[in-house]
Amino acid sequence: MNEENKSNYYAIIPATVRYSKELKANEKLLYGEITSLSNKNGYCYAQNRYFANLYNVSIETVSRWLSHLQKLGFIQVVVKRNETKEVVARYIYIVDVPYCQKNQYPSPQKYQEGIDKNVKDNIINNIDEDSLFNLIVNNSFKIPNNFYEILERLDFLYTQNILDIMKQDKIQIIKDIIYVLYDLYNSNLGSLLSKVSRESLLNLYYISQEHKPDDLFNYYKRCIINKYSNNTT
Repeated sequence: MNEENKSNYYAIIPATVRYSKELKANEKLLYGEITSLSNKNGYCYAQNRYFANLYNVSIETVSRWLSHLQKLGFIQVVVKRNETKEVVARYIYIVDVPYCQKNQYPSPQKYQEGIDKNVKDNIINNIDEDSLFNLIVNNSFKIPNNFYEILERLDFLYTQNILDIMKQDKIQIIKDIIYVLYDLYNSNLGSLLSKVSRESLLNLYYISQEHKPDDLFNYYKRCIINKYSNNTT
């Protein structure tokens, strides 16, 4: 095993991966290992032999796992070749929401149905969801500095370069979460934002989606309040 590939970072397996019925258990573990190895540079450069030794399986098995993860849209594998078309490097990027960070390579975008339209229609302080997100992406002075600090702590500040390579359904999730956070920030429940974590916000969002409420926005907001406060009003 290549000791240089080992990481001291925690491996993170978000709800989208943990509860996927299409992934095998070892594929989920492999995803977690890739997130850990991607923390330093924003990508993982470990080779299939490293993963094969780690999980005591064949290189071919690792190749199948990676292909399946990429097919389902959880990772993006980019191969770099020289002038003679020989492979000189391979980079594995996490393209799911929690760890889409420094990938500079384009990935196909696809709109998916199922996002509750009620979220888009809500207006907070005369700012609709899309307008709020655009202001934040462009670092507008119209958004309070304290809210930027909250988003930075939760790793929800994205540049346009990063958004350009993210799938549209993942961007919509980010928009929805930020919009709810902004609603909490502007209400008497803003103090909750010092307690929330990124992983918890994502997990609560996916759970809210699974329940298919009539109003996703308020259902998700209520989930956050119930988890982080005794105030149920």
